[in-house]
Amino acid sequence: MGDLSTGPAAAADRFPKQDRSRATRLRILEAAVSCLAEHGWSGSTVAVVCARAGVSRGAAQHHFPTREELFTAAIAHMAEQWLTAVRERALALPHEGPDRTYAVVDMLVAVHTGPLFRAALHLWTAATAEEQLRPGVTALEARIGREAHRLAVDFLGADESRPGVRETVQATLDMARGLGLANLLSDDSARRGRIVRQWAAVLDQVLSD
Repeated sequence: MGDLSTGPAAAADRFPKQDRSRATRLRILEAAVSCLAEHGWSGSTVAVVCARAGVSRGAAQHHFPTREELFTAAIAHMAEQWLTAVRERALALPHEGPDRTYAVVDMLVAVHTGPLFRAALHLWTAATAEEQLRPGVTALEARIGREAHRLAVDFLGADESRPGVRETVQATLDMARGLGLANLLSDDSARRGRIVRQWAAVLDQVLSD
């Protein structure tokens, strides 16, 4: 008799199991990011994440053997979603001129004041003290930084071969991160709005000179 595990019925049974496994993994990742944003690193234990995701500890450890792997993977997952959302949002931006520059700066600042940035900040802070966490977080942060810079250049139509343009685009991202930090302790939206508008005017001048 042949091996029944390789037949059509077994194959059909395997795919739902794979789908369930992917769904479980996704639930764990999203719960990890939410916990990190709300409770910080010290409060985001594997047990807390499992409870939020509605899965057993064994299920979590099947996908992520260590706590460090879990949270690094969670931020990487959400970063990919963030990059996809930014690309989609960019499709609705004004096509050219100062209005587009302002819209791009405003969008970059907005994504640095949301829950993903808050979660990532907790992870970055923890990485300064957790040696096991540091290599993965450092590599992830560098990759996200490169991709964010590339997207900003594309959205702004910036010519980085011209003096000062690359530095000004990077300053835009650094400013967005700084405004995100300022927003952690209190609602900084009114002051942030004025800064975004002023910086957009400065950036547009640099891009058009």
